[in-house]
Amino acid sequence: MKKKINKNFKRSLSALAISTAMAITAPTVLAASNTSGSIYGQAKTGATVTFKNQATGLSRKVIVGADGRFNFKDVPTGRYTVTSSNGISREILVTLGTGSSVLFDQSTEIIQVFASKIRAIDTSSVESTMVFSQEQIELLPIGRDSTAIALLTPGTVPGDDDFGNLPSFGGSSVGENGFYINGFDVTSLRTLLSFAELPFDAIGQTQVKTGGYGAEFGRSLGGITNVITKKGTNEWQFGGAVYYTPDSLRESGIDTVDRTPSDEIVYAGYNSDNYRNSLNYNFSAGGPLIEDALFIYANVEFQDDERDYYKRDTSNNRSITNPNGIVTLDWYITDNHILSGTYIQNETKIDRTYYANPADQFYTGQHGNETSSYTEENGGDIFIINYNGHITDNLSLSLMYGELENKEENKNPRNPDPEAALCALAYDTFGVSFSARKNIGCFNPSQTEIGALDADSDRDERKSYKIDLDYTLGDHNIRAGYNNEEYTSFTIGSSYTGSNYYRYIDVSEGGYSSTGINGVDLPLGTKAVRVRTNDSKSGNFKVENTAFYIEDNWQVTDELLLYFGIRNETFTNYAANGEVFVEADDLIAPRTGFSWDIDGDSSKKLYGTLGRYYIPIAGNTNIRATRLESSSEHFYYVDGFNPATGEPINLGTEIGTGYNDLQVPDPRTIAVADLDPMHQDEFILGYQQQVSDNWTAGVKFMYRKVQNGMDDMCSHDGFFKWAEAEDIPVANEANGWATPKGGFDVKSTAGCLLVNPGKDLKVFMDINGDGKVTEQTVSNKYFDLPKYKRSYKGLEFTLERAFSDGWYTNISYVYSKSDGNIEGYVNSTLGQEDAGATQDFDHKKFQDGSDGYLPNDRRHQFKAYGAYKVTEEITLTANMNMMSGTPLSCTGYIPTDDMNKGDGNTIYDEPNFKRYGASSFYCGGELTNRGDYGTTDWIYMLDAGVTYVPDWADNKLTLKMDVFNLLNVDKVTEYNQTKDKSQGSTDVNPNFLAPTAYQAPRSVRFTARYNF
Repeated sequence: MKKKINKNFKRSLSALAISTAMAITAPTVLAASNTSGSIYGQAKTGATVTFKNQATGLSRKVIVGADGRFNFKDVPTGRYTVTSSNGISREILVTLGTGSSVLFDQSTEIIQVFASKIRAIDTSSVESTMVFSQEQIELLPIGRDSTAIALLTPGTVPGDDDFGNLPSFGGSSVGENGFYINGFDVTSLRTLLSFAELPFDAIGQTQVKTGGYGAEFGRSLGGITNVITKKGTNEWQFGGAVYYTPDSLRESGIDTVDRTPSDEIVYAGYNSDNYRNSLNYNFSAGGPLIEDALFIYANVEFQDDERDYYKRDTSNNRSITNPNGIVTLDWYITDNHILSGTYIQNETKIDRTYYANPADQFYTGQHGNETSSYTEENGGDIFIINYNGHITDNLSLSLMYGELENKEENKNPRNPDPEAALCALAYDTFGVSFSARKNIGCFNPSQTEIGALDADSDRDERKSYKIDLDYTLGDHNIRAGYNNEEYTSFTIGSSYTGSNYYRYIDVSEGGYSSTGINGVDLPLGTKAVRVRTNDSKSGNFKVENTAFYIEDNWQVTDELLLYFGIRNETFTNYAANGEVFVEADDLIAPRTGFSWDIDGDSSKKLYGTLGRYYIPIAGNTNIRATRLESSSEHFYYVDGFNPATGEPINLGTEIGTGYNDLQVPDPRTIAVADLDPMHQDEFILGYQQQVSDNWTAGVKFMYRKVQNGMDDMCSHDGFFKWAEAEDIPVANEANGWATPKGGFDVKSTAGCLLVNPGKDLKVFMDINGDGKVTEQTVSNKYFDLPKYKRSYKGLEFTLERAFSDGWYTNISYVYSKSDGNIEGYVNSTLGQEDAGATQDFDHKKFQDGSDGYLPNDRRHQFKAYGAYKVTEEITLTANMNMMSGTPLSCTGYIPTDDMNKGDGNTIYDEPNFKRYGASSFYCGGELTNRGDYGTTDWIYMLDAGVTYVPDWADNKLTLKMDVFNLLNVDKVTEYNQTKDKSQGSTDVNPNFLAPTAYQAPRSVRFTARYNF
């Protein structure tokens, strides 16, 4: 009797493979695009080799050349039967961006072999890449998002929670990655911290590039996550799935206590009563509209996600119920010409409701009286068209066009409560910490800022097209392409409600400070008010990026593949008035590499890559640097406040010196004239070996170094020193910042200037006092900014077991170091998300003590995942991740008593430091160094799952339970690193080095999936 096979499980495991179980031959020259794979191999000279897609009927054939090699380029992903004219057949799986090898042994009988290798050694590529089928992902206990997939790869770690759920690849920041859907770049160019998504079950395969990627890819220093969607086939298939994560099986979050002395317990983070109940379900259908020619696939995903967040005396509810969906059409005009269209609707509507507790009721874990509600809209529409044509056996053409709209409406609601929008934002913190603040006046606690009325919505629009040519000439496979994209951000201006933000403070043991306010020593009991304003105007801001690349994969011998590529990029950023303020062209990024199939049978591979990578300037930089903005902060003596309005009573004289900042930018003054966008050089050397029939081992060394960083500088004292050295009269405080006749107007320079730290500055400014700006070169010695430094060194070990005897596993360990004087495009220590415009180089003082190990430095990383088949119906799965902690530092206020004096009697930059919080490495006036305070805890995470595919349901039903953080480990993930309590005070923040975040508690997800 024939043994019954669990088809569902067998399909999932075979989807892990990228080659047949047969012997693998030396590679032939080929290349795979970012939407397809390739097939290559050896057969008898003159034989005809044919492949046929088992699901769509797509078929092509080729005659084997005199060298005995053949290859098929740009092959859609899927299962194929490859047949030689001598009657021998092989069954293979073609995966995204990789080559699948076939060897025809003429003495072998006609057979079909199911794929059984997890990831055979791909000697046809020099890249560091992993491909995951959706069947594999559905089997493992991981989150249903792209980041969870990326975190399966070695050397990839989770980024700081302040930026959302994003990965860090190889020491890069979370703002330096790229995300693609069907060849279309869907990374947010506004922030580089988000990307467009699609219904998760509609993903066909996910390719994760962790380094060494070819010249076709750019605009990233970290990693690339590239997905392709599912497609229709010749067989109508329907399905549905339900995912349920109940709050009742979620462990409570951990509260963090505010250590400021108080008569009551005050929580810095109140998490124990928070609630989350999540239900997602989807329906899919796919099949032929015309057999072998026109196919459709559709997926509609519904969600019912309910969350409650509770604070000291307020709470809020967040509810998501709207559906998302995707439709794909694939027209096989002929076997050599394919036209595909994809439409994705990923708009999310979030209903938010805010509540206030009854008077003097704190931490109730219940909603009080409703104060406001509104709907926030995010996401939008994506439309992608792909054409793939094989013009001749050696020449193919690929075209892509895509459009994307992403809305962020009502993120700062303009008038959910029109009357409250006229009331000033006001908090009473007399004698208490900010965590114990009391709302006063008539403002709505859920509406601290209001959007301007002169713009429709916050939204981004992208239009992009790409042309690729692929030509085989003997042993050379040559690819060339051009890409153009325009990204426009429409931004709503904003201001505090009622225009002002009042915080009432005092000099007391438990209050704002016990020694003084704003650098002025004051007696205990002194009352004051801090008054802030922050206004910005609406505008439209555009980024245009182009790239041309050409690359050659040269099969020097049967065993040796050499890769040469070069990418030429242009980044153009436009100001609010439509003028160009940064245009960086002819950015040359060379790439080279090799792949040596040592024994000629793909059992041992030595490979390496060396390349340069550029990243564009985020659109948020256009917004921050070029739109009209104003802000101020002043401290005043005060008797008290009007509890009904929040307005001050008897506002007195000013305490210390405040600041007023009005930005009216001239686009020519925003960046140095010769700005070079940030780029990084990368070197990889690796070795892989099949150590037995089932086991493959590998080792890889990666080195990355930023060669020329970019950030903004907000220092001006250097201009005074330069002018003095050049004997140019300057404006100063003594003459009310008036410009002497023929003198230098320092205010003609931008408040912050985009620079390449460590290099001399070519700057447009008014040095003649006539209102006209001219280009000047100012030596960096006047600013003393160090060079931008970041490097990563990682040694990676991998061990993988193919599915055999009912189990498989993938194990990795990475030892790495990431050090320098800046993390990158974001600052995790401060939670600063202005990509490429952090405070790290605003002034030389912020660089003092900055050298050290960076926030994404995790010295040790252990990962393991796999599956064990208990019976034909039951499978156990696990995913383990252990990581060492990240560095801890001390942050405080910059002392200004030794600031450089611009004209001998004026400290120009000193007032600017009023804008900054405790964000330097000066603590208590003493300089510390990055990482002086040890590291956070090791993270231990074990997720486990059990899958049941019952025979009685004809293997069409899948029931699954996943448990995340099975052991409910609650290690601290973040600590408060701020030591100074207030500017100019010696008080120590009582919460210094107190825990602020813990690992996510244990939760359970149930899955039911039915396909027919």
